[in-house]
Amino acid sequence: MSKLIEIERKFLVLSDQFKSEAFKKTRIVQAFLNSDKSRTVRVRLKGDQGFLTIKGETSDDGVSRFEWEKEISKSDAEALLQLCEEGMIDKIRYEVQSGEHVFEVDEFFGVNEGLVVAEVELNEVAENFHKPNWLGEEVTGQLKYFNSQLVKHPFKNWD
Repeated sequence: MSKLIEIERKFLVLSDQFKSEAFKKTRIVQAFLNSDKSRTVRVRLKGDQGFLTIKGETSDDGVSRFEWEKEISKSDAEALLQLCEEGMIDKIRYEVQSGEHVFEVDEFFGVNEGLVVAEVELNEVAENFHKPNWLGEEVTGQLKYFNSQLVKHPFKNWD
């Protein structure tokens, strides 16, 4: 089980330079049993692992929120994905070391193709971190970049 408060910052990505810097690459498919912004319930297949995750409402500054995650079997995750709300997220996650932190860079496919975002998890809201040169505009807390919203309002439909 993960820590109960997640502190992370999210950014757009300016180039694909992160790909050559990545030490790990994993395909992720996920959908939502509940996508209400006050409590999302996500089912995820990450490689051969399944996960069930519950997230609470995001703080006013957009940086932190409650998160509970439990690993489940791949077959359980596949079964639960059949019960999810309409819409699926399909992405490749690249993990990139930058100073003392690891950035998770998600390259989306399907209806969200063309969107690439990077997240960094922190231990404290005001924690400093090294920003790679491919990191662009910060979009922390912007609802439209939440995966739970990308299934409802995909990137391909943005103006």
